[in-house]
Amino acid sequence: MFVTVISVLAAVVASYMIFRIGMSIFRILATPLPEPPPAGELRKVKLNYQCSLCGSEVRMTVAPAEDPEPPRHCMAEMDLVSEE
Repeated sequence: MFVTVISVLAAVVASYMIFRIGMSIFRILATPLPEPPPAGELRKVKLNYQCSLCGSEVRMTVAPAEDPEPPRHCMAEMDLVSEE
């Protein structure tokens, strides 16, 4: 008898937790994406560039576009090393 009560109580608690997790996932999925910032406003990016001629490295953290043009160094465009 006591084992049955514990089993039912555990099932009720587990179903409540599954319900809460499912509802939070639906809430996250139902939230609309924020609008992109207006043109000309800086956006956060994490790009690392390296000069192929001298080896200098640059980390770009903000840019006017999400896919900015690579910076120039030693009169040549730098190579994209990694996107974090």
